[in-house]
Amino acid sequence: MLRYPAPLSRRRCCSRSCARLQCLNERREGSGATVFRPWEERGDRSQFVESDDDEELLFNIPFTGSVKLKGVIVMGEDDGTHPAEMRLFRNIPHMSFDDTAKEPEQTFSLSRDPSGELEYPTKISRFSNVYHLSMHFPKNFGAETTKIFYIGLKGEWTEAHRHEVTICNYEASANPADHKLEQITPQTHFIS
Repeated sequence: MLRYPAPLSRRRCCSRSCARLQCLNERREGSGATVFRPWEERGDRSQFVESDDDEELLFNIPFTGSVKLKGVIVMGEDDGTHPAEMRLFRNIPHMSFDDTAKEPEQTFSLSRDPSGELEYPTKISRFSNVYHLSMHFPKNFGAETTKIFYIGLKGEWTEAHRHEVTICNYEASANPADHKLEQITPQTHFIS
């Protein structure tokens, strides 16, 4: 059995980011954030997100640091509401459905997974420095709406490096007034 750690989103980014996590086309506002929870709680079917107008769902997930994303788990029903495709985009904040016409970093054809045990490995070279992840679910297995119970993210989180502005002065040649030395008296010795 696959042992999956607590998702990145709950361990590190959700402490402050779940309030900023955005799910577009969700039927009930705020339900998109409930599917990102610890691995041990994936069986809780009382918390889920369901699409509203059609089968598409789009998650915008900001991280508080840099993430190396290694895998994704998507759990749904064993019926037509389970998503059939997942498209991942990295570092496009505030992505909308209009932006999904862009080429994704990686696309997955999903299998029905009602127990949440199938892991979809990502191309780590493309997801090694992620500060924002967008997950687009464009279609399902034939139902009018899409329903997701759990999304797990596997990877490594590192603290974001803040690069401060550095003000430097460079000298093309030294200014003698800036570099005063004590007067050195020359010693002269005569050789006879």
